[in-house]
Amino acid sequence: MIEIDWPEFGVGPCPPPPSTSELEARIGNLRARMEELKITHIVVYGDREHFANLTYLTGFDPRFEEALLIIGRTATPLILVGNECEAYLGISSLHAAGRMRHERFQSFSLLGQPRDRSRALREILAEEGVARTAKVGAIGYKYFSNDEHPDAAHALDIPSYIADALRELAGAENVFNVTELLMHPGYGLRTKSTAKEIAYFEYANGQAAESVKRMIFALREGMTDHSVVESGRLNGDPLSCHVTFVTGRHANYGLCGPSGERIRRGQPLAFNVSYWGSNICRAGWIAGSAADLPDAASDYVAQFAGPYFEAMSEWFGLMRPGALGHRFHDLIQARLPFDRFGIYLNPGHLIHLDEWMSSPFYAGSQIPVASGMAIQVDVIPQSNLYFSTRMEDGIVVAGAELRADLKASAPECYERCQKRRSFMTDVLGIELPEEVLPLSNTCAIVPPFFLEPHNVLALEI
Repeated sequence: MIEIDWPEFGVGPCPPPPSTSELEARIGNLRARMEELKITHIVVYGDREHFANLTYLTGFDPRFEEALLIIGRTATPLILVGNECEAYLGISSLHAAGRMRHERFQSFSLLGQPRDRSRALREILAEEGVARTAKVGAIGYKYFSNDEHPDAAHALDIPSYIADALRELAGAENVFNVTELLMHPGYGLRTKSTAKEIAYFEYANGQAAESVKRMIFALREGMTDHSVVESGRLNGDPLSCHVTFVTGRHANYGLCGPSGERIRRGQPLAFNVSYWGSNICRAGWIAGSAADLPDAASDYVAQFAGPYFEAMSEWFGLMRPGALGHRFHDLIQARLPFDRFGIYLNPGHLIHLDEWMSSPFYAGSQIPVASGMAIQVDVIPQSNLYFSTRMEDGIVVAGAELRADLKASAPECYERCQKRRSFMTDVLGIELPEEVLPLSNTCAIVPPFFLEPHNVLALEI
């Protein structure tokens, strides 16, 4: 345990949205994959919760409704939107430049709204060339393995009425789930971030981290959880998942939000803030020292939080391009045995606009870490006795070429990343491979006792 003043790295201005040329390049890359697979059409489904694939390709996110992007091999892409999203389409530089057509499809609108002034979906799809000669790829937000489904290639995760129309026109055997083209951890298009994407993720991580930091330093006994979250001063950027805040009677409900619970000494606490491209989470105890913990958990730092911190330092040390995903799984299983640390989910995952895209970190994974991967430091221990601990922040793995690109295009962002690297190494004792760029202002700062946040974990240097 060391005592520090938390560093001030600053937060840059919000980067501009993707340009028309960037979006066209993304669609062009997807069309290249279509050619390889001899696919004639791809349809991309999106809604409020499952927006990331659609937003990545178009710069548009459906706010209240669903939407469907139809991409052929040559025609200008067509997006179908409901009543309320139609006026929002200008948010997309692609649409504003006339490089994406649109049509109002009112079945995407909310119940009770006008729904009688648009063509049938079957008619629209047929006009776009979806027929028996077509081979259609559907992108939702999940794909499936053969272990999960007897016909994984044809198992669609989009609404039935859309899937039915596609299958009726093209034949069920000609409609495939190709969500992996965007989301597979090894070759998905969204798994390799550009310098511009990294700059946005760094902005989001900075904003979320500052909110979490304000919440930690505002904690006082007797406050309500709502008051603590209010102290975070969230800035209105869109969230990729709910703000969580678990303590008291809800301590075992990890996805619970604030509910009026009081901050009480000796209780566990976990909470997060997640803007698009980020998720900053911390877990520990509402305490000033081990003396405030239940007697059975008084060795929390020595037996739980400390070993976790040490293991995560090794986890960072592995984070180099080419490192196979199973090595991270094997490390965590060996250093943090399940019977004491209860780590059930993957030891880290890829993050993008959505909080969890996919993960190369699992038993037996031969998927290598690659330059451009934005990774969530999301290794979640859980214990009936010790509760949890967490250093959940965002990083990006960037090879020399990508680092040079980031330094040239976003020099202030690059400099903040370098300052965070120095802090993690020189103050916290975590040695980082040169390819690791920390995106968060709370980079690996773990205060076990939230009522004394200046006391944090570190390795002996």
